[in-house]
Amino acid sequence: MTTIYDVAIIGSGIAGLSASIYCARLNLKSIVIGSKIGGNLINASLIENYPGINKISGTGLIKKVTEHAKEYNLEILEEDVEKISKEENTFKINTKKKEILSKTIIFCTGTKLKKAGIKGEKEFAGKGVHYCALCDGFFYKDKTVAVFGGGDSAVKEAFLLSKYAEKVYIISETKLKPEPINFQRLKKETKIEILEEIKVQEIKGDRFVNSIILNKKFKNSNLINLDGIFIEMGHLPISQLAADIGVKTNADKEIITDKNSQTNIKGIFAAGDVTNNKIKQAITAVGEAVKAAYSAYEYLHGEELNY
Repeated sequence: MTTIYDVAIIGSGIAGLSASIYCARLNLKSIVIGSKIGGNLINASLIENYPGINKISGTGLIKKVTEHAKEYNLEILEEDVEKISKEENTFKINTKKKEILSKTIIFCTGTKLKKAGIKGEKEFAGKGVHYCALCDGFFYKDKTVAVFGGGDSAVKEAFLLSKYAEKVYIISETKLKPEPINFQRLKKETKIEILEEIKVQEIKGDRFVNSIILNKKFKNSNLINLDGIFIEMGHLPISQLAADIGVKTNADKEIITDKNSQTNIKGIFAAGDVTNNKIKQAITAVGEAVKAAYSAYEYLHGEELNY
């Protein structure tokens, strides 16, 4: 007999895992589908703003959440979803190997790294161009590197790189906009130098990166000699699967949800960084996932829960 789930959670980051916990507590039969357990959070070297936990790595936080979810007999399919279609009162979800039927869906697909589109970026990817300091920072012990980006994530990447590299440049097209606490820390970090309102025009090298060209002069030159550059230009929502079945997205391709994590299609909900909610943090993703689980319950049972 074919299993029909109450909820299929697409995405296995912190939003998806959190949704699974609340679905289980609401006695909803659910499955989490996603090939990358932890999502982008596993690349975070240090998290200091998750209530109740002073300091933890992204990997450490995901481990705790996964262990919690497994207490509720978490069912997870470690595959990518290739297609979703609607069939009468259920959704059909196809991976490469399986077909899953579910009465509702919660999209927790998160985001992917945004490329900068700099000349030389593609050619030197993995040869001095990187997108994750936690993954690749150790290659640059006692070397010179740059981070291209102007948000809090770029500053955090620079902090981590400063533990390895001799010199770190933060290059931002605009004024830097980190969290105030990180901006204060940045001013005290002697290894890091800030270049604001400057753009990287080209990444140059032989077999590996050896310099970058700026659109403005810095210390009387448009060229900076260095060994590597880390791109931190933000993220793009992974929303195409949802859009393909008619879920509305905004101009930034974020899934549009209401205050209850409901999309424009009945029975389809969304939570986390893939949505149009402004604040992209682990804690807000968890909150949205909780709302999505409760909303799925109410949709399935046709009644409001007493919170």
